[in-house]
Amino acid sequence: MAIASINPATGETIRTFEALDDAAIEASLARASSAFRVNRERSFAERATRMRRTAELLELRKNDLGRLITIEMGKPVKAAVSEVAKCATTCRYYAEHAEGYLADEPVKTDAKESFIRYEPLGPVLAVMPWNFPFWQVFRFAAPALMAGNVALLKHASNVPQCALAIEEVFRDAGFTDHEFQTLLIGSQQVESIIGDERVRAVTLTGSEPAGASVASIAAKHIKKAVLELGGSDPFIVMLSANLDEAVATAVKARIVNNGQSCIAAKRFIIHESIADAFEKRFVSAMESLKVGDPLDESTDIGPLATPQIVDDIESQVNQSVAAGAHLLTGGKRLGARGNFYAPTVLAQIPYDAPAAREETFGPVASLFRARDVDEAIRIANDTPFGLGASVWTIDRAEMDRFIAGIDTGQVFINAMVASDPRVPFGGTKHSGFGRELSAYGIREFVNVKTVWVG
Repeated sequence: MAIASINPATGETIRTFEALDDAAIEASLARASSAFRVNRERSFAERATRMRRTAELLELRKNDLGRLITIEMGKPVKAAVSEVAKCATTCRYYAEHAEGYLADEPVKTDAKESFIRYEPLGPVLAVMPWNFPFWQVFRFAAPALMAGNVALLKHASNVPQCALAIEEVFRDAGFTDHEFQTLLIGSQQVESIIGDERVRAVTLTGSEPAGASVASIAAKHIKKAVLELGGSDPFIVMLSANLDEAVATAVKARIVNNGQSCIAAKRFIIHESIADAFEKRFVSAMESLKVGDPLDESTDIGPLATPQIVDDIESQVNQSVAAGAHLLTGGKRLGARGNFYAPTVLAQIPYDAPAAREETFGPVASLFRARDVDEAIRIANDTPFGLGASVWTIDRAEMDRFIAGIDTGQVFINAMVASDPRVPFGGTKHSGFGRELSAYGIREFVNVKTVWVG
C-alpha cells in the first residue's frame, strides 16, 4: 500500500509520502541506539516530567489532532477528540505509576540479599494499525518510554500524518534525543528492522496474518514480541439483564469506531426468552443511527477507513446471506462517494457462514440465541478469537460461570469491553499474546533481572 492520506469520506488524496530508503532507516536506527543510552540513564522523575508535558500538549491540541484522525481514517470527530484525550490520561498514568511498577522487588531467599530488578531493553519497534491511530501508539509508547526504552513507530500506511503528528508531540514535550521516531516505511521493510541487532523487541496490533509474520520474524531473531490481533467478541444478554440498558450498550459496543475495533461487540448471544424483544429494539436502534460526514458532530457512523474494508464487509454479509442468514436491516453500501456502509443486522446465521466464523470489521452485528448459560458459553467460545466478552446479568452465580467459562483475555459484566490503563489488555487464542497497559504492560519490554548477594 502507498503511504498516503486519503479522506475516506470523499476519496480525495490529501498528501502522499515517499518511504524511507535504506540509508535513512540506518540513520534512524543509529539515532535510536544513541537515544537509548540517554533515556535509560534518566531518572523516573525526568521521564515523568516529559511524559506529563506530553499529556498537556495532547490536551491543548486535541481538537486539531482529532480532526486529523477523522480526515485520515473516518472516525466521527467527537470520538477522535476523545481518543486524543484518552492518550493524555494514559501518559499521566504512567508518569505517576512507572517508578512503582518497576521498583526493585525484595525476595526472601537463603542469600544475604536478593531482589528482582527491572531494566529497559533498548529500541522497541511498534507496528501499529489505523483504527485508533493515536491510542494504539500511546498505550505502547507511554509505558515503553517511562521504562527507559526508546520507540520506533511503523504506522499504518493510510495514517502517515497522524504518525508524524505523534512524533511532533513527543519532540515538543522534551523527548528531543530521538527517543520516539516515526518511520515512514512499507510493510516489506519491517523484516530487516526487526532483524537489526539494535532493535530489541517488537509489538504489533493488527490482523492475524500480520501478527503471524511479525512473530515468526521475531522468533527467528530470538526477540520478544507482543501481539494484539483480531477479535470476535461476544455480547451476552441473559434473562435477568436490564434490557433497555443492554440494548443501548449493545448498539454503542457494535458501532464504536464505525465498527472497526478489535474489542467491538460482534456476536450478540441472547437468552431465547428475551431474544425477540432484544432483536426488535436492537434493529430499530441500528436503523435510527445517522450515517454521514464524520466531521459533523451529530454523525453516529462515518465511512470505513478504506475501499477494501467496504469490499470485505460486503462480501462477508453477502456470503452469509447466501448461506442462509436472515438480513434484518442494512446490508448495502451508501452514497455515491466515500466508504460508507449501512448499519447491518444478521440473524439465524449458519455455523459456517462468515458472519459466524470471521471477524466483521464494520457496522455488522450477528445475532444468536441461547437456551441457557451453558449454550451461551459454548457459542461465545466457538471462535478462533479470545479478546474480550461482555455479559449482562444480575445473577451472581451466572456471573461467576461466565467469568470462569469464557476463554478470553477480558470479561466485562454489565459493561461494554474497553481498554483502560489501570488494567491489562490482551487476548487468548488467535487474538494474540502478551499484555498492554497496567503493570503488566510496562513489564513486557524490560529485562527481569535476578540479583543474589551471598
